[in-house]
Amino acid sequence: MSAGEVVTIKDLQFRYRGEKEWALDGITLDIPKGEFLVVMGASEAGKSTLATCLNGLIPHYMRGRLNGDVIVLGQNTKESTVPQLAEDVGIVFQDFEAQLFSTNVELEVAFGPENFGVSREEMKRRIDENLKYVGLEEFRNRPPFTLSGGQKQKLAIASVLAMQPKILVMDEPTTDLDPISKQGIFEIINKLRQSDDRTLIVVEHETEETLDADRIVLIQDGKIVKSGPVREILQDVESLEELGVMPLGIPKFFNSVNPSSQLPLTPEEGVEAFKQANLQISDKKYKELVLEEEETAGKFSTPVIQCTDLEHTYPNGVNALQGIDLEINLGEMVAIIGQNGSGKTTLAKHFNGLLMPTGGDIRVNDIPTSDQGIFKLGQRVGYVFQNPDHQIFSEFVFDEVAFSPRLRNVPEDEVKERVSEALEAVGLVGYEQEDPFSLTKSGRQRVAVAAVLAIQPDVLILDEPTTGLDYKEQRSMMDMVKRLNERGSTTIFITHHMWVVAEYAQKVFVIKDGKILLKGSTREVFSYEELLEESFLRPPHFVQLANRLGKTFLTPSEMSACLETGGKA
Repeated sequence: MSAGEVVTIKDLQFRYRGEKEWALDGITLDIPKGEFLVVMGASEAGKSTLATCLNGLIPHYMRGRLNGDVIVLGQNTKESTVPQLAEDVGIVFQDFEAQLFSTNVELEVAFGPENFGVSREEMKRRIDENLKYVGLEEFRNRPPFTLSGGQKQKLAIASVLAMQPKILVMDEPTTDLDPISKQGIFEIINKLRQSDDRTLIVVEHETEETLDADRIVLIQDGKIVKSGPVREILQDVESLEELGVMPLGIPKFFNSVNPSSQLPLTPEEGVEAFKQANLQISDKKYKELVLEEEETAGKFSTPVIQCTDLEHTYPNGVNALQGIDLEINLGEMVAIIGQNGSGKTTLAKHFNGLLMPTGGDIRVNDIPTSDQGIFKLGQRVGYVFQNPDHQIFSEFVFDEVAFSPRLRNVPEDEVKERVSEALEAVGLVGYEQEDPFSLTKSGRQRVAVAAVLAIQPDVLILDEPTTGLDYKEQRSMMDMVKRLNERGSTTIFITHHMWVVAEYAQKVFVIKDGKILLKGSTREVFSYEELLEESFLRPPHFVQLANRLGKTFLTPSEMSACLETGGKA
């Protein structure tokens, strides 16, 4: 290990106990002090396994066969215990909820420093500082289980930052965060890295968040297939797509219309490149695009869900919804977006009776939900939770999907038919006798969707359907949801992934502090960048570029199709 390196990995191999394939296969990597390194790759590539090698969880807690060496600040992880490494190496896990256990937010942040013998005065300073960093100052006395998913993720980050580790390892640290919070977390960490000379190693799927990093390492099948400066890696659109990593929309667009080795990455660079390439947008083609969209929207005119002055106050006094007025029509594909804790999930749970209003009115098929009850509503409005593990419980996929029809006394022959249709819709035919928990996160998500489809609901609600999935899995999931919508299912999804909204939603509701801030077509909503920022949201970089050019395009292919003939004036 040279003087400037804090981590040296040499010929690292690891195979989990009972597995035949290597999860890591010959990783050699040097990480200098103060570097911001991003590790990217598809699911099951070995990213999380590599992260857990850095603080000794592998080999001391996760058993298997380990070859090679991991040297962290001069300590070989084989010979150092996890507690010995914990003071120097902090880790935020992909399953961040698993590392929260205290009775309130403040105690959670205090736990690490307290165990390292930090003085009470210093501990208080760290608690205050880190809760402020992540925007949880007002929640210090709340039990963690009462927080939203995004707020729990912020708490996990604050609790690790409070330990002030020399090396900070973060495994998909912002999956549940709204776009501005996501950007804020990376800005905070980058600032801390620069001021304290900390080393930052992040496993991440979102390519827009990597622009401030020093280097990207791409992993496939447990091997490093590419490593280089951020710009170099992100400009290689084809390689990213081949490896299951989402390319940025701006270089993807320019790679298709004006290929070069120096593709723009940011909206500002994109505007300059657009001008230099002499590209022009056809007003006629753009008007035709918008008109076609408006004609499609006009076909959806039968209300299926109607909220009038809807309010919901929780028993603890939190006023989560304040005067919501909305209408969702039969057959629409709707996105509900907003910052963490804005009331999105609270609103969606009213659609199928999981929650009842404390004020105002909500109707499904023109009947108040309070007159229908959760059992009846559950047949009409299916709900897929953010974490599929919260609703899966059967030993076999078939039984999981068959549960609700059987509960409703559907004849067994029809149950088999419904299960077969649902599994075909989600691409899981042949998995009937598999244990759902043996599947990947994407697989379990599909089982949860199939279980809801078997009820044959009129409306399908998905809460964060792409969280924890890699780019290919996200696109596969949303393509499946789109197919279901095209077959006639009214579809409502909650997400923090703005590219998913841009590419799949027809209508968008933006929620802020329990109220509707914006509503309209996706194109309309994404044209209001300043208003979106008030709700901690921002359109994808590509949409920001399009707005700066005077037209709101949602995808690179839309803009390409609206260029003047040949792409030039």
